[in-house]
Amino acid sequence: MHPRDFTHGYLRVNGVRFHYVRAGAGERLVLLLHGFPEFWWSWRYQIGPLAERYTVVAPDLRGYNETEKPAWGYGLDVLSHDVAELIQALGFRSAAVAGHDWGGAIAWALAITRPWRVERLIALNSPHPALFERHMRTNPRQMLRSWYMTFFLLPLLPELALSYDSYAPIAWRLRADTRGAPVFSDDDLRLYRQALARPGALRAALAYYRAVVYESPRGLFRGTGMRVTAPTLMIWGEQDAYLGRELVDGTERYVPDLRVRFLPSASHWVQQHCPREVTQAMLEFLAEP
Repeated sequence: MHPRDFTHGYLRVNGVRFHYVRAGAGERLVLLLHGFPEFWWSWRYQIGPLAERYTVVAPDLRGYNETEKPAWGYGLDVLSHDVAELIQALGFRSAAVAGHDWGGAIAWALAITRPWRVERLIALNSPHPALFERHMRTNPRQMLRSWYMTFFLLPLLPELALSYDSYAPIAWRLRADTRGAPVFSDDDLRLYRQALARPGALRAALAYYRAVVYESPRGLFRGTGMRVTAPTLMIWGEQDAYLGRELVDGTERYVPDLRVRFLPSASHWVQQHCPREVTQAMLEFLAEP
């Protein structure tokens, strides 16, 4: 199935008009959540194969691409509520939820706080929130890898830096992270740059990081024990320039039903860097009884 064959739709959810692509007509819903600085296109390789068995929906998250870009509401509580309401608006009670990067953070939050909405969880290069917070306090190597998060908190300068020369730094970073592998075509990079160039899109994408400081997610998880009851698959590209493999260690303390698949050659952009391996791992996990 080619991306041009996907159905595009819009739904008003949690006060925001969301754009999404949809494929398949299975009885179970698989929801695919992208990360920064992408949009639904990051799942272009997975949507078709998954749609042979499931109803697959990949939204543009709040503030991204064709979804509306409100001035507020980028904390994890609101973002996870968006996804919970989206599942209902699509006509399902629950879904298998896969998330990469920021999409993974939202998926973790949803599985922890609204377990009845998540049948299965797939986290791609996205650590459990308790472990990420711990490493950001105690792991100097991870602090160094995450330097850009501090930079993104500054006013105006990140917008100026990332939008330079029609968002060329974004394209350069994606290519550099994959070390010359033909992961991102010129058309892919053009689409990512166009999505960020939409009015308000870059500000919204950076608001995710700024909300971590100004809208702390700690209260969101109060009383949950940070536990995930849904069967969970973590897929981890070991060449991630931003998140160390050690962030996976200890996840089983919070997720009793856990599987981990490491991909030694994959970068942070794992589902695009190793699409066949990622898609196969997802299909096998979703088919488990």
